[in-house]
Amino acid sequence: MIERADQLVLNYVSKAADAAHGVLRADQRLDFARRLRAKIEAERRGSQNARQVAKVLARFGDPVALVEREARRLAEPASPAAPPSTPSTLRFPAVVDDREPAAHRSYELPFGRLRRVAMSTANPMATGGRDARTIVKEHPRDIAAMAILVLAALLVPFGLPAVAIFQVPVLVWAAGAVAVLFSETWAVRDKALGIGAPLLGYTVGGVLVGGFRATEAGMTAFVTQFFDVSGVMFMIGTGLGVVWLAYRLLDLS
Repeated sequence: MIERADQLVLNYVSKAADAAHGVLRADQRLDFARRLRAKIEAERRGSQNARQVAKVLARFGDPVALVEREARRLAEPASPAAPPSTPSTLRFPAVVDDREPAAHRSYELPFGRLRRVAMSTANPMATGGRDARTIVKEHPRDIAAMAILVLAALLVPFGLPAVAIFQVPVLVWAAGAVAVLFSETWAVRDKALGIGAPLLGYTVGGVLVGGFRATEAGMTAFVTQFFDVSGVMFMIGTGLGVVWLAYRLLDLS
């Protein structure tokens, strides 16, 4: 299985090679991709930390700009003063350490990464080397698990007939919960929050809201109010759980 850091490098070099298609000759494109990969490997220094590798790639800039710079370099006439033995090398932008001093470190808002991915479209540099398509490709099972949980919430208003003694949304939620539990991306705490939020909304939210709305009307009215509001609270809890799982997926990628 390819590590995420290596996958980020492969995606970046592949985008550069795709951008060079039709701009550089086949041999030039292969040489360009080889030198670009070597330069990235030298800068990452063997790091397998996906976040650090994404920062390295961000400092290289847009792959299309690198291709354009390479095309201009190849189009320049050879300098007669240059020794014939001096090879022409790919000029990359200077890589500058962008780490801020610890005393002035800024902290991103908790859901800032969600906004960055939503606004990134096709620009992977907006999310530290990742775009929404890349994240979906790297985590298809995790995305499917969250989609199943969302589907469970969306089925609540339809009042589908029960299967044996279980409501259909509960069965769909159980399938999504199993998919989340078998995920290798989220930590145990994240899984518990993502799966437990719908149950917490259904039980605690239903009891609190139902009890508040039927304070003096007796047990029958309380049960009626509980089932009236518990479905809505289940949907709200599912939404919060999926948002948390999505946030942690972006944070851990």
